[in-house]
Amino acid sequence: MSDSRIKGLYRLSIAERIRALRQQGWLSAADAELLQQGRHVLSPAVADRMIENVVGVFGLPMAVAPNFVVNGQDYIVPMVVEEPSIVAATSNAARLARSCGGFTASCAESLLVGQIHVTNVDDPESALSRLNSVSVELLERANAVHPRLVARGGGVREIVSRSMLLDDGTTAIAVHMLVDTCDAMGANLVNTICEAVASRVAELCGGEVALAILSNLADRSLVSARVRYRPADLATCDTTGDLVRDRIVLASDIASADPYRAATHNKGVMNGIDAVAIATGNDWRAIEAGAHAFAAATGTYRPLATWSVADNGELQGDIEMPLKVGVVGGNLDANPAVAAAIRIAGVQSAIELAELMAAVGLAQNFAALKALATTGIQDGHMRLHARSVAATAGVPDEYFDEVLDEMIASGDIKVQKAQELLARRRSTLPRREPCATAAGKVILLGEHAVVYGRHALALPIPDAVSAKVSKIDAGVSISIPEWGVSQRIDVGDSTGIAAALNLILRELDIAGSGYEIRLRADLPRAMGLGSSAALAVAIVRAFSAELGLGLDDARVNAIAFECEKLAHGTPSGIDNTIATYAVPMKFRNAGSLQVENLALTESPPIIIACSNSPGLTMEQVAGVRARHEQHLVRYEALFDEIDALSQAGADALVRADYAELGMLMNICQGLLGAIQVSTAELEGMVHLARSAGASGAKLTGGGGGGSIIALCPGKVSAVRNALASAGFRTLSLSQQDEVGSE
Repeated sequence: MSDSRIKGLYRLSIAERIRALRQQGWLSAADAELLQQGRHVLSPAVADRMIENVVGVFGLPMAVAPNFVVNGQDYIVPMVVEEPSIVAATSNAARLARSCGGFTASCAESLLVGQIHVTNVDDPESALSRLNSVSVELLERANAVHPRLVARGGGVREIVSRSMLLDDGTTAIAVHMLVDTCDAMGANLVNTICEAVASRVAELCGGEVALAILSNLADRSLVSARVRYRPADLATCDTTGDLVRDRIVLASDIASADPYRAATHNKGVMNGIDAVAIATGNDWRAIEAGAHAFAAATGTYRPLATWSVADNGELQGDIEMPLKVGVVGGNLDANPAVAAAIRIAGVQSAIELAELMAAVGLAQNFAALKALATTGIQDGHMRLHARSVAATAGVPDEYFDEVLDEMIASGDIKVQKAQELLARRRSTLPRREPCATAAGKVILLGEHAVVYGRHALALPIPDAVSAKVSKIDAGVSISIPEWGVSQRIDVGDSTGIAAALNLILRELDIAGSGYEIRLRADLPRAMGLGSSAALAVAIVRAFSAELGLGLDDARVNAIAFECEKLAHGTPSGIDNTIATYAVPMKFRNAGSLQVENLALTESPPIIIACSNSPGLTMEQVAGVRARHEQHLVRYEALFDEIDALSQAGADALVRADYAELGMLMNICQGLLGAIQVSTAELEGMVHLARSAGASGAKLTGGGGGGSIIALCPGKVSAVRNALASAGFRTLSLSQQDEVGSE
């Protein structure tokens, strides 16, 4: 069984979260690829078959809440919701519950009510008597409608009839079909049964069919859940755990006495349940209707979840509510995101999903009440919203908390404000003094063609990675906090960062000694920005500085190139060269290295935006190579076209002719699409940048994910804000963002 406790998930990028879930067994390889490539998103063509008058597909954030234990089993909970703080609060509530064993939940039966209403009945008592006398016949008739449902162990379990007085003084008969729909929610099943049996029911009653349809008050599918919290786990720096507990109980008591408060109380419950319902393709509107009808069933609207003090002093929460959900049928077959969400949840039955949803609703209600009992609800909302804004603005970890606090204090929770605060801190606060630095890179023009001896045009991202080496007694360790890397290196490890580091130790003839290597990486990982080459260059330079090796740039570059072979298979050499020399360049490697440094009069107004999918250069290079071998003449012609663009682009860059350079970039993007290294997400980002005013935009690096670059003279802020607002991390070519460039 996988452990649902995943520390620091919120700090990771989307791609890193997907990798973490894959590594811990919550995602299959197929589902990880589905999410990474964006293929879980419902297509307009499929949407057009689901409802009428479709004009597009509307997106909502899809997230996961870790830490849940329900009935002794760990769960990662899929949630689709747009409101900040819900996922974080739910996850934290689940984490706190683990010390008391998590949640217990149960569902004694799961029956959906189908109703047949008959009016114009002359003798209601006789009608009820006739219905009761032929109940076996009606059951057989109803179950004959869906024989496959009966074969799966479901079907109509019971028929209940009653009379009811209408507002006009007449009497109607209500016949309830109680249907076990197995693992389907069952709305269509029950509606079909009701319609098939309705005429016979009306005949027996001597009346007319008024309605034949399911009821969303699923009170024959009641789910209950319970959780306990230790007072010690509730305490804050300002409030004791006992006081927090008592305030939560008081809030619960107020909800029981006040329908106005109960409505908001229950909204908190449904914040969690609806998010899981949407993720798993269930009808959240039906769930909402049933929940609120059940809350008002006594004649007074009451809370679905209640809180009390247990005998041992712990806070105890209980919830009971109708939940009729499904894990088969409905949107599951049509929407790939729904299928993926159910697989993430790992539920095997509709009842198991209902129990998990009840636990989520109780957790979310606890989180809201705890916030009310301590800091207040708005403080948490705003801080979580500010975290999201700071992350979108690309604020690195070393400045994150300071920028976050300043932004909250200012009351201006916006991407542009976060970027202004970041720029101000970078200009006034001393950075850590590194022993060695290396540049990242963006390729303006020439991707993939450069592997085949053509020119590429590239710009450095200065000082993107820095490294410091210290001698220790034994062993080798490396830490990169921004990437979540902290590991000891095995001498025989030939994978990932360890392989590159072991190669460096061998090349420098220092293997066997003890070293601690600490790095700062302002570059995101696997985004096509030369992070692996920059890492290698910075580490080699750090060793040279610490050990007094006196390595020149040519030697540093050569070692980094060998590391690039490990990372990318058949690299062109451009990444390590620009990481080493950190100058704008026109680059070519046609048997011999040809580098032309470019003297620029200004830093070009370029914004970098990272997609939500990693760009695995080795895979993309291998794919292009296979297609090149299969279509040699056509690909050679495409590479020649890209080469011409790179050479013309170098001239335009030197002249600062950004209109010409932008046009060349746009053409190159089309050619990169032709060699199949672009993706739907990258194309969308390019379109977004151009729509916001960029004169040119294209992918940069290997493609298949990774990043785009946008050339935006006079439109830097507009383009950056458009990309950031769409949820993409943005960077610039220098450590100082261009603030107020328009």
